[in-house]
Amino acid sequence: MDSDITVNDVIDVVSIYEVRKTSGSVSISTPLSLSRLISPTLKLKAAKIEPSDRKRKKAASSLSADRLDTNKDKRQGHTKSKKTKMSSSNQVRASHILIKHQGSRRKASWKDPDGLVISNTTRDAAVTQLKSLREDIVSGKSTFDQVATRVSDCSSAKRGGDLGPFGRGQMQKPFEEATFSLKVGEISEIVDTDSGVHIILRTG
Repeated sequence: MDSDITVNDVIDVVSIYEVRKTSGSVSISTPLSLSRLISPTLKLKAAKIEPSDRKRKKAASSLSADRLDTNKDKRQGHTKSKKTKMSSSNQVRASHILIKHQGSRRKASWKDPDGLVISNTTRDAAVTQLKSLREDIVSGKSTFDQVATRVSDCSSAKRGGDLGPFGRGQMQKPFEEATFSLKVGEISEIVDTDSGVHIILRTG
């Protein structure tokens, strides 16, 4: 019978007053407590509803948190991408051919470990040689990496003169300025540094 009780039954019952016998007379006391009138079964039903409500609230809260986390990840990804682009714009990539001469700060190379040839090469002679090599490359007689591999005094010769990517402050100032002033695919004129004389090909 408890299982068939309705909300209307509860409302009707609340209005009933408890009747007691006291010393042979009838007295009307306070209204019956709602908790005494509602059956254990109905209380159980109410108890079962509450966890469901809590679960729905918890699920909604979790969904909201997930959305916040997703938005946070997007913002972080955007910031990271922006930083990467900024970093890339401050870097270049280049290959070069170096001819050392008697004025170079280090008069030795992989081709001339003892520096015998370098020590007897004037700057003018090095510049003349490099200009001739540049003409061969520009005219298409030779490729830049072929010439670099054969004659460059830099250890990058084994990579066709490739220095990889670099930013400002990583190379000698004249070399850096010349490289950053080039467009990708352009070859510089003669560039003087403490290492010797160079021609530079910007590749990135």
